[in-house]
Formats: sequence, structure tokens, C-alpha cells
Amino acid sequence: MEEMLREYLPILILLAVAIGLGLVLILAAVVIAVRNPDPEKVSAYECGFNAFDDARMKFDVRFYLVSILFIIFDLEIVMLFPWAVAFADLSMAAFWSMMVFLAILTAGFAYEWRKGAMEWQ
Repeated sequence: MEEMLREYLPILILLAVAIGLGLVLILAAVVIAVRNPDPEKVSAYECGFNAFDDARMKFDVRFYLVSILFIIFDLEIVMLFPWAVAFADLSMAAFWSMMVFLAILTAGFAYEWRKGAMEWQ
């Protein structure tokens, strides 16, 4: 039992250091932060434009298309990199399942392209 606990010691040390560092940084921000708010700083929005009239107003569909495009490329890299690292040890089923996955992502990319998400105006 003691040997098993020794194997978890580095993980516990890392966890303690991470929690300690997080607490130190939060406390440092509270102690060191400059507190002189001006009217511009405490305004509702600092993003450079006025607030929307209605929270339910419609956004341009390109906003959603760009977010879908990001998800497509993000998923592709997240799934493709470990697959490529272990490629030599994979079976043909793993190869063809990745080809189906890439075909689905390519179809999503083609949809984005057809909808005009790649054209900036």
C-alpha cells in the first residue's frame, strides 16, 4: 500500500503546487490591483460600440458559419494528430474509420464554402 501511495506523490505535489500558485496569483491580484475607476471604465460595455437594443436581435448567419468552421478544424486536429502518431500500430478498420471521419469533416467544410463563410466583405 505504501508503494502505491509513493507513486501518487508526484501527482499530489503537482496538485498542491497548482492550487498554491492559483491562490497566490488571485491574492496578488486582489492586493496589488489599482482601484481608481472612472466613468468610462465602469460603463456597461468597453468593446467600442453601443449595447444592442434587444437581446433577441438576429445575428448574421456568417457568425454561426465561422464558428462551425472553427469547430470543424479544431475537431480535425484533435482527432487526427493522435491517430497519425499511432498510425503504424493501427488496423485497417481504424484507417477507414478515420477516412469516414475526414469525409464528414470535408462535407462540413464544403457546406461552409458553399454558404460563403470564406468570403469576407
